[in-house]
Amino acid sequence: MLSIMQIDGIAKRYGKLPSEVMKDANTFDLYVLDAALTYEHYHHKKAMNKGQEPVDNYSTDQLLKIFNQEKAGPIVKDKR
Repeated sequence: MLSIMQIDGIAKRYGKLPSEVMKDANTFDLYVLDAALTYEHYHHKKAMNKGQEPVDNYSTDQLLKIFNQEKAGPIVKDKR
């Protein structure tokens, strides 16, 4: 199903029929599509967050782990 959506995405972006994409596209086209969609998705999330950088969605367990690591302080190596 993913490859069908990729073919559709390339076809929409470049105004081609899916059969034309199947005939002419290569892996570089998929790479460019992935990069472009990731970039657009990032800016959409930023716009929806009033111009602020998007915040990752952490689970409660992940946040507690990060908190506890920071609370414990930095790990200092023995300087001998």
